[in-house]
Amino acid sequence: MQPLNNIYTWSDISNKKKHLLLLRPMLHTNQEVQKTVKNILNNIKYFGDTSLYKYTFLLDKQKIKKVQIDTKKIQTSINAIKPDLKKSILLAKSNIEKFHIEQKCQDIDIETQKGIRCQKITTPIDSIGLYIPGGDTPLISTVLMLSIPAYIAKCKNVYLCSPPPISKEVLYSAYVCGIKNIFQMGGAQAIGAFAFGTKQVPKVNKIFGPGNSYVTEAKRQVRNSIPNLEIDMLAGPSELMIIADEFANSDFVALDLLSQAEHGPDSQVILLSYSLVFVKNVIRKINQEIKKSLRKKILNRSIQNSRFIIVKNIDEAINISNLYAPEHLILNILNPRSFLAKIKNAGSVFLGPWSPESVGDYSSGTNHVLPTYGSAIVNSGLGLSDFQKCITVQELTPSGFLKIYNSVTVLSSYEKLEAHKNAMKCRFQSLTSGKNNV
Repeated sequence: MQPLNNIYTWSDISNKKKHLLLLRPMLHTNQEVQKTVKNILNNIKYFGDTSLYKYTFLLDKQKIKKVQIDTKKIQTSINAIKPDLKKSILLAKSNIEKFHIEQKCQDIDIETQKGIRCQKITTPIDSIGLYIPGGDTPLISTVLMLSIPAYIAKCKNVYLCSPPPISKEVLYSAYVCGIKNIFQMGGAQAIGAFAFGTKQVPKVNKIFGPGNSYVTEAKRQVRNSIPNLEIDMLAGPSELMIIADEFANSDFVALDLLSQAEHGPDSQVILLSYSLVFVKNVIRKINQEIKKSLRKKILNRSIQNSRFIIVKNIDEAINISNLYAPEHLILNILNPRSFLAKIKNAGSVFLGPWSPESVGDYSSGTNHVLPTYGSAIVNSGLGLSDFQKCITVQELTPSGFLKIYNSVTVLSSYEKLEAHKNAMKCRFQSLTSGKNNV
């Protein structure tokens, strides 16, 4: 099917058709995947490193002698990286650091009433595990996006894993981000090792990082079954929506759409524009690029999930975008910043013709771990706060206690919580009797 068949005029279709048009590609985890992951997790739980070795050999076709990478091997990666790649990594690292440092939470210390002091203090999550997928290319950017906020948050124990053999590029990126503990393990078995702990792999408090359906299912299962363990988010297929006017460069837009479509066969890209001529030019360029692409097989599948929608104007396009809540949203229109306040639901927004989504994936400074599948309606992208937690504190003086006494006793009485009221009453009597020794 050619992309040209995916053009729709928003005003000409029914509400039911509009709803169907904005549905994501079907996501489902079949029972076989669930069962396989459950078995893997159970084996890791009960047999630890022995099972890790077994699955690494069976699934990754790698025979390893130990799970943790030697420090010497990490050090040697420094000399193996080409200068231009080092420079690019360090530039991206610098920008990501600058943006995430500014996300530091300000602690609060106020008197809500005289004698009643309330605080909020921020503390890092103690132990975290970072999962970096394997595959045919080293995911350097994912190392940076996960490691840098962990470092800024001052998490005490940061562990990184990736399926073997781990590339020198991943090792170097982890090194420059201050990661010293790196484990050669992947798949559901790696999630299990972080979740349960083994002799060689420490148990962590929170697991970060994307992965295939087995990794995602493993994250889902351990989160639901292990107390005091959290995950970052359940990532779905990548998605991009572009709102473009007649003044946009059609080649720019076509290549931006393909940049997300190439992530995987389930990726979805959507173009909204009021110009049919412009949309057809974009589609023409897409067809040309797919023919010569090295990722033609993926693109031919993912482009079938694409949508090209003709709208009345930019405001209608923004309303559609807020309904869809895209992971990535590009506003390739005149004066895009003037429309920014109208964007209510999106993971990350890119303004103007010189802000391709590619910069957010790598080097602009924002984090590329973003909510997918419409969850941008309620969720944010990954940030510094995901590596921290907040603790509230209250301290009352005797006079402060007396000021709030009636409010607490009345409210606890109405809620029929007698012990709450009595905890207040005994202190009140101690203060008013003059026998207080505290």
